[in-house]
Amino acid sequence: MEPSRPGQPGRHQERHYRSLCRARHLRGFTVRVQESDLHIMAAGDLSAPALDALVECRGQLETFIAANPGFLEAMAPWPDDPLAPPVVREMIAAGRAAGVGPMAAVAGAVAEHVGRSLKARTPEVIVENGGDLFIDAKETVTVGVWAGDSPLSMKIGLKVEAAEGGLGVCTSSGTIGHSRSLGQADAACVVARSCALADAAATAIGNLVGSRKDIDAAIDFGRRIEGVGGILVIAGKYMGAWGDIALVPLGA
Repeated sequence: MEPSRPGQPGRHQERHYRSLCRARHLRGFTVRVQESDLHIMAAGDLSAPALDALVECRGQLETFIAANPGFLEAMAPWPDDPLAPPVVREMIAAGRAAGVGPMAAVAGAVAEHVGRSLKARTPEVIVENGGDLFIDAKETVTVGVWAGDSPLSMKIGLKVEAAEGGLGVCTSSGTIGHSRSLGQADAACVVARSCALADAAATAIGNLVGSRKDIDAAIDFGRRIEGVGGILVIAGKYMGAWGDIALVPLGA
């Protein structure tokens, strides 16, 4: 999912997805820098180091964009750049794997960078950035799927098992939010060990869904992206899923 980009005014919308993932034993807090707005759950309030990590991450990205302005608007994979800073290299690699521009991976890359920076201070951490999640938890976590006006929205959850080193759960939508999508999926959700890859793959898969008839083909495309572990696509009242994921009903 592509959020507002560095240099653009922040857009503070009602954040329905803040309720997507809850862990009662963790402390929740929020850090913001310009348009970046992260909700974090950890063993305690780590607002100060989280803010430092977010500022450092944005600095990497903004410095690279200042020197490479085409990076911000690129719709195709960006060439490898071994001299780029770590966050940018992750975005480039994810975009190339999924066949999309590098900014399609920005929310996931930022979430993972901040989450990993906090791991020395907390045994568990969950970072949500625009509805995209980096999860490094010791217990199973259920992530609700927000799909706008679809009757399936917040009726289905993904059961995410504990994974050593964490993983990403990212969602792209062509019908809600201000993210750039070429499709009309209400939700294209991807699970991967790399949060940047999950973000880029969700965008690529969502781009292929013009209607419910495209769900199977979009999933077939996504399952061939190396590193993708699970996919859920919702279009209206229809959905399709693939991979090592468990779907669970939410509510009653």
